[in-house]
Amino acid sequence: MNYSQMLEFHKEKKADLTISVIEVPKEKAGEFGVCEVDKDYRVKGIIEKPKKQIEKIGGRKSVYASMGIYIFNTEGLKKILDKDAKDEKSSHDFAKNIIPMMLSSGRVYAFDFKDKDKNQPKYWRDVGSIDAYFEANMDLIQVVPPINLYDKKWPFRTYQEQYGPAKSVWAEEDTNRIGMALNSIISNGCIISGGKVKSSILSPDVRINSFSEVTGSILMAGVEIARYAKVKRAIIDKNVKVPQKMEIGYDLEKDRKRFTVTESGIVVIPKGIVL
Repeated sequence: MNYSQMLEFHKEKKADLTISVIEVPKEKAGEFGVCEVDKDYRVKGIIEKPKKQIEKIGGRKSVYASMGIYIFNTEGLKKILDKDAKDEKSSHDFAKNIIPMMLSSGRVYAFDFKDKDKNQPKYWRDVGSIDAYFEANMDLIQVVPPINLYDKKWPFRTYQEQYGPAKSVWAEEDTNRIGMALNSIISNGCIISGGKVKSSILSPDVRINSFSEVTGSILMAGVEIARYAKVKRAIIDKNVKVPQKMEIGYDLEKDRKRFTVTESGIVVIPKGIVL
């Protein structure tokens, strides 16, 4: 996100508080704090995760969800904080106390995080749940992903350890010992040694051994999948070794006895666990 655009909007409106918002379908309103705004984007009210209050939101098919990104006017914020500090009944919480108090000033605005050229919301995901985190990762492996990791004009800056390049080995079609990856992101240091990877994300230094299968999964650094093991719709944290012939994600009732399984059926295996 280019915060300078939001800052310009904040200064133009002479706002005490500017809240960055994004349009989401009305049926998803229950997952967010929803801002009610007028035609000038002045915030009239905020409904926090209105699962049972959707009917109170206007007739539009979409709503403005708070992205949790704020710009405050220093003096305006200081006055509110001083006032709140003297209120013994206040819980001194930004969402419950500070922001509602600022709304009364009438100078709280919503910045619409939208691509003006395409007239649609820019890419943003709230990864406050495991399922949301999983879906955000799956966004990256689409043929035309909603966010481009390869855009040289907007590069991603992150630390990368000095591993060798990723490689795949074995192509024995008669025995089905084939090292390959389809519709996936494969990081440096990964070796796909006779196993198959589909629609997955492999972090650095992951090893996929012969005759194994990984489908629709996220493997963190140092994970190793042994021979004949099968993994489907799972998030496996760092340095986990999945032993030979183990199946993860194929029998969720069995998986629930050992691991966390989300509402949408994602199996989560914690870091360093011995299987």
